[in-house]
Amino acid sequence: MELCRDLEALRTVLARWRGEAVALVPTMGALHAGHLALVEEAQRGGGKVVASIFVNPRQFGPTEDFARYPRQEAADAAALEQAGCDLLWMPSVGVMYPRGFATNVSVSGVSDVLDGAARPGHFDGVATVVTKLLTQVRPDRAVFGEKDWQQLQVVRRLAVDLNLGVEIVGVPTRRDADGLALSSRNAYLSADERARAVALPRALGEAARRIAAGDDVGVVLAEVRGALEAAGFVVDYTTLVDAEWLTAPVAGRSRRLLAAARIGTTRLIDNMAVE
Repeated sequence: MELCRDLEALRTVLARWRGEAVALVPTMGALHAGHLALVEEAQRGGGKVVASIFVNPRQFGPTEDFARYPRQEAADAAALEQAGCDLLWMPSVGVMYPRGFATNVSVSGVSDVLDGAARPGHFDGVATVVTKLLTQVRPDRAVFGEKDWQQLQVVRRLAVDLNLGVEIVGVPTRRDADGLALSSRNAYLSADERARAVALPRALGEAARRIAAGDDVGVVLAEVRGALEAAGFVVDYTTLVDAEWLTAPVAGRSRRLLAAARIGTTRLIDNMAVE
C-alpha cells in the first residue's frame, strides 16, 4: 500500500493508474470493522482502492471533540494494508485548508434538519471536505457507511448537484453482537455506559417493527424517547422521515427512523429502515 501526504505525490500515483477504476473510502481514522467493510465494498468490481484519513476540523463545533477525537495512524495504516487497500491519502490540515482558504460548500434542505439543526455548520464542513476529497482523487465510486444516514444523503445530493460524475455507495451499518452500531466514538464510553447504550438500537429496532405494522408513529416515538431516557440517555431527537429528503414521510416512498442521544459525554446516532 502506498502512502501519500501531499497533493503532488497523490497525483503522481493516480496518474499511474489512469484507465483503471478507482474507489474512494473517506474516513476520519480510528478504524473499526465498519470501516473495513467499506474497503471490502470498494474492492468489488476490481480496480484500485484509495482510503483517506483526515480528521476534519471544519465539521466540529467549538465545544465538540476535535482535540480528543481518537487518532491512531500507525494502527489504521496497518489495518488498511492488511485489508488490501492500494493507497492511503493522509493529508494535513495545511494541505487541505492552505492559508487563504475561503470556500464553503453548503447543501440546503437535507443539511438543515436533525444533526444540521443540532450542530450548526457541521454539514457545511462535511460537504466542503468531501467535495475536496472527490475532486482530489476523482474516483468512479465513493463508499460511505449508512450509520450516518443524514451525511450520506448530503453527500449524494452534492454529487448530483455538482455533476461530479461519481457513484455514491452506501454500506449497511456494522454492529456489535448486542446490536450497538460500530463507531469510533464508542471508545469514549465507560463500561457502564456501554452496557446501557444498547438501549438505542433495541428501541429503534422495536419501533421500526411496530411502525411497519401500522402502529401510531407519535405513540411509538414517544415510547422510544422514554426507553432511552430510562437507560440514561439525553435525547436530541427521534423521528421518522422520508429516507431521501429527510422531510415528513410520503406514502409509497422509503422511510427511515433516526435518533441521536447522549449518554454521559458521548453523543451516539443510529437509524433503521422502516419497511
